Amino acid sequence: MVAATFRFYAGLNDLLARDRRGGDVTVPCARHATAKHMIEALGVPHTEVELVLVNGRSAGLDVLLEEGDRVAVYPRFHRLDVADLVRTTAQPPGRLRFVADAHLGALARLLRMAGFDTIYRNTLAGAEIAALAGDEGRIVLTRDRELLKRRGVAYGAWVRARAAPAQLADVAERFGLAARARPFTLCLHCNAPLRSVPKDAVLARLPPMVRATRDAFRTCDRCGRVYWKGSHWQRMKAMLEAAMGDVMDDAMHDAADDDMPRRATPR
Repeated sequence: MVAATFRFYAGLNDLLARDRRGGDVTVPCARHATAKHMIEALGVPHTEVELVLVNGRSAGLDVLLEEGDRVAVYPRFHRLDVADLVRTTAQPPGRLRFVADAHLGALARLLRMAGFDTIYRNTLAGAEIAALAGDEGRIVLTRDRELLKRRGVAYGAWVRARAAPAQLADVAERFGLAARARPFTLCLHCNAPLRSVPKDAVLARLPPMVRATRDAFRTCDRCGRVYWKGSHWQRMKAMLEAAMGDVMDDAMHDAADDDMPRRATPR
């Protein structure tokens, strides 16, 4: 056994036991224990850590701890430039895709609204979520920090906020979603891509008022729902912009009516 002293900064203290917050914590460590193992043993998922300093030097999470090491653990920086240091968090390559736990159904819907592929089923168990994350390179979004410690979870976030709009703002800031958003391009119900469809192809499935006043439509080939720019579009647009800024581009994207999926389903 060796002993190492840890110090956690800023919001990471919220994840610690009360008697370990805001000060040095000296704990015994197994020989060959890594910083990642001990940080998670103390309650902080590795996905929440941005920077680790061991004896004042930047280190990765896989560094082996030695007797007397002093380990400083920092969350994501918003204002400091740490580009030249060893950062422990990263985003998966390519487009961002998410999987949300059973507590985050409303957030999943908002992410789909913004155009981000987001798997959500309230029956998904932790092991299934971890497997999806590992197999498909998805970012795990959860209210359960223990889920982020599972083997196979490389990318993730502990969602602190309880209200869905605040959750979206948090996730958008953390992963830089504004520059990648493609609003109203995914089905809010089943997460599949939407495609433009001629009005006459869906005419029989439209309410009379929509037939008379709308001409642009999109449909989901998986579930058959039809989307159009309806009465709730401004509210949905405002919700996305409150979280991510001006991400709307009317020339590129049709919008969806929030009430429509419950009305214009296949007959």
